[in-house]
Amino acid sequence: MATDQTDRVPGAASRAARGDAHADAAAYADLAADLREAVDGDVRFDEYARVLYATDGSIYGAKPAGVVVPRDVEDVQAAVRVAADHDAPVLPRGAGSSLAGQTVGPGCVVLDASKHLNDVLDVDPEAKQATVRPGVVQDDLDAHLAQHGLKFAPDPASANRATIGGGIGNNSTGAHSVRYGITDAYTDSLRVVLADGTLFHAREVVLDSPEWDALVAKDDREAHIYREIRRLVEENADEIDARYPELKRCVSGYNLHKAVYETADGETALNPAKLLVGAEGTLGVVVEATLDLVSVPDETALGVYCFRDLVDAVAAVPRALELDPSAVELMDDEVFALAADAPEYAAYAEPIPDDCEAALMLEFDDERHADLREAVGGATREFVAEGAAFDALEAFDPDEQADLWKLRKAAIPLLMSLEGDAKPYPFIEDASVPPEELAEYVQSFESILADHDTSAAYFAHAGVGTLHVRPILNLKDGQGVETMRAIADDVTDLVLEHGGAFSGEHGDGLARTSFNPKMYGPDLWAAFKDLKSAFDPDWRLNPGKVVYRDEGDVADPSDLREGEPADVREFLRYGAAYETVEPQTELDFADDGGFAHLVELCNGCGTCRQTDSDVMCPTYRATRDEIETTRGRANLLRAAIAGDLPENELYTERFQSEVLDLCVGCKGCASDCPTGVDLAKLKSEVKHQYHEREGAPLRDRLFADVHRLSAWGSRLAPVSNWLPEVPGARWLAARTLGVAPERDLPTFRRTTFTDWAEAREPSVPDDPADRVVLVPDTFTEFTDPAPGKAAVEVLEAAGVRVEIADARPTGRPAYSLGFLDRARDRAAATVDALAPHVRDGWTPVFVEPADASVVRDEYRDLLDGPDVALVSEAARGITEYLDRERADERLDFGDVDESLTHHGHCNQTALGTDHHAVGVLRRAGYDVDPVDATCCGMAGSFGYEREHYALSQAIGDRLFEKIGTSSGDSVVASGTSCRTQLRDREDGFRAVHPVEKVAEALA
Repeated sequence: MATDQTDRVPGAASRAARGDAHADAAAYADLAADLREAVDGDVRFDEYARVLYATDGSIYGAKPAGVVVPRDVEDVQAAVRVAADHDAPVLPRGAGSSLAGQTVGPGCVVLDASKHLNDVLDVDPEAKQATVRPGVVQDDLDAHLAQHGLKFAPDPASANRATIGGGIGNNSTGAHSVRYGITDAYTDSLRVVLADGTLFHAREVVLDSPEWDALVAKDDREAHIYREIRRLVEENADEIDARYPELKRCVSGYNLHKAVYETADGETALNPAKLLVGAEGTLGVVVEATLDLVSVPDETALGVYCFRDLVDAVAAVPRALELDPSAVELMDDEVFALAADAPEYAAYAEPIPDDCEAALMLEFDDERHADLREAVGGATREFVAEGAAFDALEAFDPDEQADLWKLRKAAIPLLMSLEGDAKPYPFIEDASVPPEELAEYVQSFESILADHDTSAAYFAHAGVGTLHVRPILNLKDGQGVETMRAIADDVTDLVLEHGGAFSGEHGDGLARTSFNPKMYGPDLWAAFKDLKSAFDPDWRLNPGKVVYRDEGDVADPSDLREGEPADVREFLRYGAAYETVEPQTELDFADDGGFAHLVELCNGCGTCRQTDSDVMCPTYRATRDEIETTRGRANLLRAAIAGDLPENELYTERFQSEVLDLCVGCKGCASDCPTGVDLAKLKSEVKHQYHEREGAPLRDRLFADVHRLSAWGSRLAPVSNWLPEVPGARWLAARTLGVAPERDLPTFRRTTFTDWAEAREPSVPDDPADRVVLVPDTFTEFTDPAPGKAAVEVLEAAGVRVEIADARPTGRPAYSLGFLDRARDRAAATVDALAPHVRDGWTPVFVEPADASVVRDEYRDLLDGPDVALVSEAARGITEYLDRERADERLDFGDVDESLTHHGHCNQTALGTDHHAVGVLRRAGYDVDPVDATCCGMAGSFGYEREHYALSQAIGDRLFEKIGTSSGDSVVASGTSCRTQLRDREDGFRAVHPVEKVAEALA
C-alpha cells in the first residue's frame, strides 16, 4: 500500500484541497474565527502551528486544523462547542510525547492543556489524594508532593515532561508497575468535557444505591452514560472474563473489565473514570483529576545483573519477582553501545562490562525490605553465584542509583539516534505477556525478525512482561513500510498465543488500534463502539484511536472521518513518498549524516520540554510555547526542507524571527537531547544562508564584530563610556540599532589586559613542565581584566609558565549570529596562532567559556586539517585546566570561611565541563552550592536585543530564583554574559569569575 504523505482533513471541501496550504487555511478560516471569538486563550491556525502539532513522539504525522491553548475550563468547553458547530474533530494533548500516535490527528482542533491548565488545585495528605489540572507535569507534581512524603505512583520514563492528563489518556505506568500498577488504579475521579461541551463528573457510584437510582432516573447525558456502561459490562461479562488477559499491564482497548468492581466495603460500584483512563481522549477531555497517592520510600537500592545472553536474562525474571522487588528492568547491549557513544550518557554506561549482552536491574525499597544490603546481596547470590549472570553492580548511594536510572530511561530516544535511515521504530514495541512466558516469547520474536531480515533492540519492564522491542526498519522505503505491517501481523498473533496484550504501556493510537478487533473479538469490539457512541455520539473526539468505524457502521461512507479505519501504515511521518532537499552548507555536516539527517534525528520524544533539570530548552521554560522547544524548531526545519512549508520558507523574515532568533545557542540540545539534535549548529547554518540571500541588519553585523567595536571603545575611553549616558543616547540606540535601553553597556578600559601583561615580568622560568598560553577574550581584554589577572596569578602560583596570546576574536559571536565566513576567517587565524604553541607543549587556556567552547566544538565544523584537531583537543577553560592537571593542588591556600553559589555557563554544561570550577573551588576551601538553573538568558548579544529583552529576563528568572534559595554568601559565574545578567537587575548580584575566588584564597 502506498503511503499518502499529504495533509488529510475532514469535510468534502477540505478533501479536495488536500495538500494545498492556502486552501486548507481557507477551509478552516470560519472555524478559526469562531474559536477566536469564543475563547480567551490562544487560537493558532497558521501553517507553523499546524506543523508544530502534526507529530508527537511516534512515527506518525498529520496536520491538525489548528491549535487552541485554553486558559481555563470554560475555554475548553467553548472550544469543544465551536468545534461541534463546525463538525470538526477535537484532540486533547499534553506534552505530545506519545509513542503510538495518540496525539496525531488529521484535521483536528488540538487542545493544548500544558501551558495554562497546569495547576495543583489541592493536596490532602491525610487522605493521600491530590486534585490537579491535566497539564501539570508529573515531576512537578511529585516535587510539590515531596513536602508530604507522597508521590503519584506511575512513573513513566518521560515524567520530566509528560503531563498528568496525557498519562490519564494513555493509562501510563513506568518502571515501578511491578509494585504499584498503572494509572487507572490511582484515578479516583475525573471531570471531563464531553463532545457537546457539557461538563461530566466521572466518579464512583454504588450500584442500586439511592445515589444510583437518583442518577439514572434522569433524562440526560450523565444518566445515559452510567446506564450504558452498566449494560455493556453486564451483557458482555463472559467475553470480558475470556478476552482480557491476566496481566499487571494491559492498555489496549477500553477498560470495560475495570469499570465495575467491588469496593472495600464489599459493595459493587461503577466508575466511568476507570474507562476514561486509557481512552486516549476519545471519550472526553479531562480538565480535572483527583488522584490517589502513595508514600515515598526513605531508601532504595539497586542491583544490576549482567548476562551474556538475552534469553538467559529474561528467563531469570520469574525468579527475580520472587525476591519482592519494586522494579525489574531489562536493557540489552544495543542500549549500552548507544549510551557509550552519547555525550550525556557515556558516563552512566561506563560501569557496564563490555561483554554484557543483557542486564536485569532490580530495585528494592525499605518499605518492603528492612535490610537493603541483604536484599541486593541475596539477588546477587541468586543470579551470579547460583544463576546465569556473570557480574553484578550494586548501588546503594542515591547518586549512583540515579545514574543507572538515567541510563535505563534514555533507552527509547537513544535508539532513535542510530545513523542512517533505518531506525528501531515503535509500532509493536510494548506488547506484554506473562513474565513466565517471556523467554519463549523472545525466542519466537527473534524468529519473526529473522524471517523479515531485520533485528531489534530489547529493553524495559521485564518484571511485568512488557518488553520494548523495536524492529530496525527504513520507513522511507515502501518495502520497509510493508515489512512493518507484516511484522505487526505476526507479532500480534504471537502475543495472543502467549496470553498477552498488544500494548502494555504506550497505548493504541494510530499504531495498534487496527489490531484491537483481533485481540478482543467481535462482541467486545461492538461493545467498544457502543461505549464510544454513548460518550461521543458523533465520534468527534480523537477519531481513529482505540476504536474506529468502518463502512458498515455508517449509512454514507463519506461520513467516516480521516483516520477511520486505522491502519499502521497510514499517516507516517516519513514513508515512501517522503523527500527532502539537502542544502549546500558552509558547515561540515558529514559527521551528522548531513543537514537533513541532523534535523530528522528529532524523534519527538519531547525531552526539550523538561522543566526542572539540565539546560535545554531555556526559551521554552520561559514561554511554555511548543515553537520554543528544540523539537518545535526541528519540526519546522524538517517541514521546510521536505516541502511541507512554502518554498524558501527557511529564508523568510518570519522563519528567522519566530523559529531561529529565539534559539539562544546554549548548546543544551547537543548534550541534553538524547539523539543529539544540535539546533545551535543548524541555526548558525540557516542564518548564514539567510544573510547571504537577504543581507544582515547593522546591529547583527556590529555584534558579530564586537571585538573590533570593543577595541575602539577601549581606545576612546573614557569618552566612549560617557556616550551612553548622554540624554537621548539610549533612545537613539534603541531606535536605530534595536539595543535594549534597559541594558547597561560595557565599561571600556583604556589599559587593556594585554597592556597589563606586557608591563609585568613572569614569575615562573621559561622551561617549567607546565606551560600555558592564555587566550584573552574580548571582554577580558577590553572591559573586565580581573578574571584574566586572577588566572595569571593562580597559574604562576602553581608553577605554570604563562604567555599571553595576541588578543584576537575567536569568532564565537560571528558563528552564533550566522556570519560563518567571518567566523571561519577568525577560527583560521586563531588556529594558526595557537597550533605552534600546542606542538611545543603549551596548553591553550581560555577565561571565557564561550570562547573555549567554540574552539573545542565549532572549529571542527568550520575548518579542516590536523592543526584544527590539535588545537581543539588541547583547548581548556581555566578551571578545567586547574582541575584536570590538578595544578591547584600545588597552591598554598589560606583559611577560607565563605560559601559560594556557582552558576555554570550553559556551553560548559553542554560540553560536560561545568563541574571543574566546583571541584577547584572546594579544594580551595570554599563551601560551594552549584545551582541547576539552565541558561542565564543573556546569551551573548541576545539579552542586549530590544525585542528579546523581556524574554531574556524571563529566562533569567529561574537563575535568580535558584540563587535566592541557595546557601552561598556570594555568586560565581564563569561567563561574562552570566555575570552581566546577574548584575543588571534591580535585585541583581555582583558575581565574579571562579578563578578570582581561587586567587583570593591564596595564602
